[in-house]
Amino acid sequence: MDSYDYIIVGAGSSGCVVASRLSEDPEIRVLLLEAGPSMDDFWINTPAGMARLFASDRFNWRFKTAPVATLNGRQVQWDRGKGLGGSSSINGMIYMRGQPGDYDRWASLGNPGWGWNDVLPYFKRSENNARGSSAHHGVGGPLWVTDPVEVHPCAHDFITACANAGIPRSSDLNAPPYPAAGIRQYTIRDGQRHSAYKAFIEPVRQRSNLTVQTGVQVTKVLLDGDEACGVEVHQAGQRRTITARCEIVLSAGALASPQLLMLSGIGDAAQLRRHGIEPRHSLPGVGLNLQDHWYASFVWRCTPGSSVNHRLSGLRKYLEGARYLLTHGGCLALGAAPVTAYARSRPDAEVDLQLSLNPMSFSAGASGEVAADEYPGLSASVVLLSPASRGHMELASSNPLDAPLFHPAYFSDERDVRRQVAGLRLLRQIMQTAPMNTRVVEEIKPGLSCSSDEQLFDYLKQTGGTGWHPVGTCKMGNDEHSVVDAQLQVRGLRRLRVIDASIMPVIPTGNTNAPCIMIGEKGADMIRESRLAARSVAC
Repeated sequence: MDSYDYIIVGAGSSGCVVASRLSEDPEIRVLLLEAGPSMDDFWINTPAGMARLFASDRFNWRFKTAPVATLNGRQVQWDRGKGLGGSSSINGMIYMRGQPGDYDRWASLGNPGWGWNDVLPYFKRSENNARGSSAHHGVGGPLWVTDPVEVHPCAHDFITACANAGIPRSSDLNAPPYPAAGIRQYTIRDGQRHSAYKAFIEPVRQRSNLTVQTGVQVTKVLLDGDEACGVEVHQAGQRRTITARCEIVLSAGALASPQLLMLSGIGDAAQLRRHGIEPRHSLPGVGLNLQDHWYASFVWRCTPGSSVNHRLSGLRKYLEGARYLLTHGGCLALGAAPVTAYARSRPDAEVDLQLSLNPMSFSAGASGEVAADEYPGLSASVVLLSPASRGHMELASSNPLDAPLFHPAYFSDERDVRRQVAGLRLLRQIMQTAPMNTRVVEEIKPGLSCSSDEQLFDYLKQTGGTGWHPVGTCKMGNDEHSVVDAQLQVRGLRRLRVIDASIMPVIPTGNTNAPCIMIGEKGADMIRESRLAARSVAC
């Protein structure tokens, strides 16, 4: 029977950080388990390759939600990274933290130590920011945070149009004040994706006290009374047990961590019994509080000089590929839309919208692969950052290899409908504002005939999609539906923590990858503090 001091389940954005930081102590034996494979692949390392990964069964779990009643029964594909680096190996590489008020709200919900001033040092510690050290950014950390290798003039015009529409320019979207419009930063190093694995594990994988195993599906956390003592795993058709002398950390993400708790008999007792699972510890909040960002995109035909579509189609796309191979520059070295604006859905609201512009437009083919449109096109999206709707997830069966059932309940709160429709109108207004209005020839999708609130909401439902940010299913707090406390320990159990996006009580008003890395940094510190306090007793 294998035994380690710490077992981390999931080599994603949080798990890689936890494993890297804990293994800095040579006296600690750390095991990092990942269900997927190694992700050393050309299209994963190439920033623009993310579009190809939506259809990949090898590197993408490609979960699907249950039919969503509020979307007329649509099932939505939830792409999640399958392999080392987790979703940081297939995402848009956007480095956005949200706003300071997000974390102050976490603290106000019964989570001391999670306010903005508490978490900012952890954001800074992980960074090696190309802009240098400042009050809001760090240098010398493992994770490279860089500016786009090129910024199309159209992006600068979008920022100017935002300013003319009342949204001020910003030189740093990861620092207040807000509302603000500016250029994004990315987790890209020398023209290649810098995933959590590349940043935190690959440089230290030679450590003798760090073991990384792929192709290992954890099927259950083993309990001895109220204490976690090991995990049961499925690997190469065999089941085996691995024990932990100190702690087990679930970093499998907001979709898999609650599933693993339920499979281990931790959750709502009635639901567990329906699947023939013996309840071991009652925590009715496991799987509740599911939140996600929803977005919808517009597409415009534009003047030829306003788009890079011509560089990504026909023979020119091969020239662009050669350019990338020779220089790691050009369009293939770019992450998702380079410019964005934080905005309000109404003048008296908190900042609750993210508007992003891309100097290109795409369409999906019958195979699901995405390609640039043949005409000069621009695309822009609206994300509702602070949805009031709450969904849940549940087991589909007691088989750990069956995907759970996800019920995101998008737009189940009427306020979300009004705010996102207002965001679509605001985006149109900005595109009709100088200087962007000189670049736009025609709105292609949805078209100006789609103008009423009802028509715009129908468009949201029919063509919108997930922001790829599911969180909250093992929320941190002290109420009856909280799953972990402010130390990220599973409530009522010992030696078991959850450290990933599932612990977020409220979704950040931004992208979630940077917050997940911060959670990994802070969670690792909490484990080390507990170890120091208990060294004379247990560990």
